[in-house]
Amino acid sequence: MRHPGLWCCLVLLPLLWACGEKPQVTVGAKADMQAWQGAQDPFVAPGWKVGDQASWQEQMKKRAMPQNEYLRINAP
Repeated sequence: MRHPGLWCCLVLLPLLWACGEKPQVTVGAKADMQAWQGAQDPFVAPGWKVGDQASWQEQMKKRAMPQNEYLRINAP
């Protein structure tokens, strides 16, 4: 241990580096908005109307159909 200051810097540097991190915040769907009112862009599923709860639920049923094991096993 010729240079105790060097060792001290090597130990303290990662600690100081961690203090300088920016806080992470989520940037996603707003909690106060209903799911079927969310997308306002051209990348929505065909047949779904923005703001229409019934068409949203129908789209969710269509997406879940391939995951239903009873339907997959009995399919022709």
